[in-house]
Amino acid sequence: MSDHSPAGTVAGETVQRAREQAATADRVIVKAGTNSLTDEASRLNRVKLDKLVGDIMDLRERGKEVILVSSGAIGAGKGMLDGEETETLEESQALSTVGQSHLMRHYTQSFDRYDQTVAQILLTEHDLTNPERFTNVHNTIETLSDWGIVPIINENDAIATEEIQIGDNDMLSASVAIGMDVDLLVILTDVDGVYTGNPKDDPDAELIEAVEANYDAVQSLIDESTVAEFGGIKTKVEGARDVSEHGMPAIIAGSQERDVLERIATGKSTGTVFVPINGDTDD
Repeated sequence: MSDHSPAGTVAGETVQRAREQAATADRVIVKAGTNSLTDEASRLNRVKLDKLVGDIMDLRERGKEVILVSSGAIGAGKGMLDGEETETLEESQALSTVGQSHLMRHYTQSFDRYDQTVAQILLTEHDLTNPERFTNVHNTIETLSDWGIVPIINENDAIATEEIQIGDNDMLSASVAIGMDVDLLVILTDVDGVYTGNPKDDPDAELIEAVEANYDAVQSLIDESTVAEFGGIKTKVEGARDVSEHGMPAIIAGSQERDVLERIATGKSTGTVFVPINGDTDD
């Protein structure tokens, strides 16, 4: 059996090995985007957040370490200030400070239901590219993991300018995954994976089950179908590809799919898997 999507073919055996490798991951980064955490008015949606936390705890109960990379600070800030629109960088930065504390308060409350302690880490591009600073980040995450604490990472929007901003939590999650040498990156979004078109307005769009040697074809399809409100899929694909080039599987999946992380942890077909192209997947 193969993936026969218009974006190219990946052998079924290769796809299955990648999903099995993802299922056996001991350390997982889960990235949740703003749309996976907020409603249509950009207010933080506690039902969505609680579902995400429940899915993460499915992994924790399987003995896996989880690092959460969470967007949503600016969106949560908008909700706190009745949908306040920002016109300047300074306003966005200020809004993020309102939303970040609101976001962490809800995460803390939600994880408390499972007696799970969490920690907040805010990063800038300098923290990832400066070796000494990243060593500090690495050591902090390792210590938190040793203590059984779930780190929750976000870009430090309050001080991120064009010169130092990471620009997107998809790329941040990929950079941390590579730097921390994790076993799996899962990028959760509001669609169920990578499609041949924009599934929100193209009824003929098909889910691409796997990405490997067909990456260029997938990228071309995304470039053709990308519009402003769908542009986020590009950075998700780029981040997942970066991780797969370092020998780790990555999966882009729908945040609202039932038991989405449990499905991944049991090797079920979920979302779009990026096959490691420089790792050992032949055993």
